[in-house]
Amino acid sequence: MKQLLTAIIISLAIAACSNDDKFSISTADKLTFALDTVKMDTVFSKVPAPTKSFWIYNRSSASIRCSKVMLEQGNQTGFRVNVDGEFLSPEKGYALTDIEVRKGDSIRVFVEITSPEQGQLSPKLVSDNLVFNLESGAQQKVNLNAWSWDAERITNLVVKGEHTLSAGKPIIIYGGIKVDSASTLYINEGTTIYFHDGAGIDAYGKVISKGTAERPVTLRGDRLDRMFDYLPYDLVSGLWKGIHLYSSSMENEITFTDIHSTYDGVVCDSSSLDDLKLDLAYSTIHNCHGYGLKATHSVVNVTASQITNSFYDCVSANGGFVGITNCTIAQYYPFGNSLRGMALRFTDQCNTPQQVSYLGVNGFLCINTIITGFDNDVIMGEMNDTTNTYGYKFQNCVLTTPEVQGDSVHFENVQWKGALADSTFVLISHETQHYDFHLDTLSCAVGAAEAMYLPPHDRDGKPYNQQKPDIGCYSLSTSPKSNTKSFARRKEF
Repeated sequence: MKQLLTAIIISLAIAACSNDDKFSISTADKLTFALDTVKMDTVFSKVPAPTKSFWIYNRSSASIRCSKVMLEQGNQTGFRVNVDGEFLSPEKGYALTDIEVRKGDSIRVFVEITSPEQGQLSPKLVSDNLVFNLESGAQQKVNLNAWSWDAERITNLVVKGEHTLSAGKPIIIYGGIKVDSASTLYINEGTTIYFHDGAGIDAYGKVISKGTAERPVTLRGDRLDRMFDYLPYDLVSGLWKGIHLYSSSMENEITFTDIHSTYDGVVCDSSSLDDLKLDLAYSTIHNCHGYGLKATHSVVNVTASQITNSFYDCVSANGGFVGITNCTIAQYYPFGNSLRGMALRFTDQCNTPQQVSYLGVNGFLCINTIITGFDNDVIMGEMNDTTNTYGYKFQNCVLTTPEVQGDSVHFENVQWKGALADSTFVLISHETQHYDFHLDTLSCAVGAAEAMYLPPHDRDGKPYNQQKPDIGCYSLSTSPKSNTKSFARRKEF
């Protein structure tokens, strides 16, 4: 009986192996692809793009052998493919033979691209087909495509004297940009600079980034692909280093410039209070994994700018003089929870007897500005000097912090609001990480600003309504007239 059972088991095993070794020659038996097109999004020419992959399944009743798997155009498009652990290499003629997919089994395909230069300014579609010739004579294809964009690659740029980066091809920075002392880096309107991981701007000299409302400057990371289907890497923080203005760096100007998805947006080191260190106007610093704007013992003016969503503080003012007018400072950084920093933190640390004063305030002055966020208290003032040499004032602001009563010296015409107390902004989407900080029509900031200190126009380049101007960097309703009495645009130090 045991011998009979053993014989039966062996026979079944032989039959099973025989069945598995039988490869279909029927054109009705085909492979099932998880997708029919592999889209690589937009890639820079001559720069390796991130890998994508997909599965191939055999759901037929028999095993299938591919007599040949090949790239239809060979090496002409820059695609690189690995099928079931084997690379379609030049030595193999960008093709593989006898790829087997057993019944009920699957294999995985990996796709990369390093596209050649296209010889044009705009992105160009690059396409190829991955062809599967089955042993039955049937043929199946998966399309591979990407938009290839010629770019200028710069590695470890050192600016000595004067150097200008201008619009044209996208500029990719590897290693970083160092601006020597007594040197100036100019970034012209319409220029977009893509920083590779770890790259940034280290300025010992001067940075002049001058965009316009119609043609802003954009400083961002170089990842053009997506982390998830719903989340482009451009919405992810910490993709590049940011801008660091060292002690010797003075008279920096950043105008109509979009700085986002960085580690620190702009960091200002301690320096002389005799002159302006940074004039930040009509600009955006958004989605930082560190600080948005950090200023230590320096003179910084911020006008009609958006500084939002930082893991640490959105704005950190440590001594010196920081003036903010008609800005939107909002802490809706989607991660960190209790570890998340403040929308605004101001301190008298690093202050010296030398003071810079405007409107009778020496230290921190905030006018016509929204400061809000997720929490009921997103503002922190830390005063250590009992001699009161460091002063601060908020005027015509919307503040998300517990109300301070009976203090008209430091707070004038302030609206105290809890977290999400009203419909302040057009869109706050924690789930998709999309944010639009333009004012909602129901916002308490509408028509509540002090006209005397309005900048010439808002973040979008639109004039403020002189009769009922809005608090924040975006104006909901406008009038053709403008006022130039912005304290942050006048060098009266």
